[in-house]
Amino acid sequence: MKITNVTFEKLRIKLMDSFKIAFTAFDYVDNIIIKIATDEGIVGYGEAAPFLPVTGETADGVIAVLELLKPGLIGQDPFDIESIHSYMDKVVYGNGSAKCAIDIAVYDIMGKFVGLPVYKLLGGSRRAIQNDITIGISTPEEMSTIAERYVKEEGFHILKIKAGINADEDIRTMALIRKKVGQNIRLRVDANQGYDVAQALYAIEGFKKYGVEAVEQCLPYWDCDGAALLRSNVSGIKLMVDESIHSTKDAQRFVSAGSADILNIKLMKCGGLLQGLKINNIAEASGVTCMVGCMLETKIALTAGISLVAARKNITEADCDSFMFFDNSKLGITGGFEREKDKFTLLDKPGLGIELSF
Repeated sequence: MKITNVTFEKLRIKLMDSFKIAFTAFDYVDNIIIKIATDEGIVGYGEAAPFLPVTGETADGVIAVLELLKPGLIGQDPFDIESIHSYMDKVVYGNGSAKCAIDIAVYDIMGKFVGLPVYKLLGGSRRAIQNDITIGISTPEEMSTIAERYVKEEGFHILKIKAGINADEDIRTMALIRKKVGQNIRLRVDANQGYDVAQALYAIEGFKKYGVEAVEQCLPYWDCDGAALLRSNVSGIKLMVDESIHSTKDAQRFVSAGSADILNIKLMKCGGLLQGLKINNIAEASGVTCMVGCMLETKIALTAGISLVAARKNITEADCDSFMFFDNSKLGITGGFEREKDKFTLLDKPGLGIELSF
């Protein structure tokens, strides 16, 4: 089987509400949907969700990279996934979401060819996972109201709360949320690089009072030493890194330094499923667990991410909730998985099980 064509188009996704994190706010994103055709008549779909502050990419930049990569992809065997990644890495440095789009589409092709869902292709056996839901930064009162709705109306049991602008306000937010949702709901905090070491230590001590189980990316992405220092001075709460982990080299550096309890794998950062598997292997060998997170992605990339969670026992958490923040009915993308409260169940269909109406 050989790749015969690669096509792609930009998709603007408007959010239902503006979404704010420690270093930015936005109300829409531009993603790229890719279609890879083969001489066997099998077509694979992939997605790039570039995010300039994290992946260093724009939608137009992704298109330029895909145009650059396209000629060398024609004629390649989709099952030679290592060769495809080697080719992409030789042509262009970084650009994780552009490479991710190709990677996901190739895995979709492989699954369809052998008649297996991607999660089984990766070695998994479970179809259903429990997912969290993310709450963007607003006033503590508004965030606690949103948290209560997600728990009581939407059926979520794990909340991921954005923070990192003001530690005192972050602590007050946790207090209000805990009061609204009760003691049985799991709480995580994501500071998105908003603290320094002293602020992080102060905030974490405050979070402990409200049963926060993990705090994500307290420090700037580059600060491996600071993350190790922070972890050596914290007990009772797990520390996770996200923006710090783009590659296997990043993963090796942070786990070797003792800088994290959990690594957040995002396919858009690392370049897709192949590299995500390798990052998890490094973490697992070092006694560190993983979570799979997401950018603002459609069901195409989210299905790939959930498939990775379903395929590896060391990936214990899922933060693949971005489809909850926009009107999916307007995108023309269906399938992949079904949601019942916070239980996400992958479809038992070959490949990603995604259908497009455009």
